[in-house]
Amino acid sequence: MDFTFIKQVIPLYTEAAWLTMHIALIGILLSLIVGLICALILYYRIPVLRTITSCYIELSRNTPLLIQLFFLYFALPNVGIKLSGVQCCIIGLTFLGGSYMEETFRSALDTVGKVQIESGQCIGLTRAQIMRYIVLPQAVSVSIPGFCANVMFLIKETSVFSIVAVADLMYVAKDLIGLYYKTDEALLLLALSYFILLLPVSMLASYAERRLRYAQFGNT
Repeated sequence: MDFTFIKQVIPLYTEAAWLTMHIALIGILLSLIVGLICALILYYRIPVLRTITSCYIELSRNTPLLIQLFFLYFALPNVGIKLSGVQCCIIGLTFLGGSYMEETFRSALDTVGKVQIESGQCIGLTRAQIMRYIVLPQAVSVSIPGFCANVMFLIKETSVFSIVAVADLMYVAKDLIGLYYKTDEALLLLALSYFILLLPVSMLASYAERRLRYAQFGNT
């Protein structure tokens, strides 16, 4: 193991990690928005939009992110739409993540009992007020485990971004292996980089789950 080489290339991994997390953060935030909108459409069974949303979910969940990136980066220019590698990654991660977030949110919304909704109607609350004050607070608590799992999943999916020439962690690792044949060192730093990125997210997710899901019972 060449530790001198490892010390020299650590800045490359640091820069790549920042880019990876930047793309992941934007993609996850947009996935939340897309997922929540789709969940509400299916929850309220809005005509036409419900069918479109269902088709989107099936397409997103049943095609690999790699194929989606290929389509965005290589196919769209043939019809005059040119996107940068970073733009393709953000769109692809949002497209994939939105469907997973939707499933999490919709499942959480379905856990709220009809009795509670009917009680809100009885005291004169509007549909929007019922969603804001009764349904969403409970649904958010229930969705925490699934949401955290989705975040971890989407961060790990960033490992395919190098296919569209984005200088992420995987791109740097493959580049170093090709240039210097330092396979063990490059892969070790790659694994450590993802571990360092994901460990705080995992710990924060566990903390948030305990605080939100069991808040009604006090501090645990």
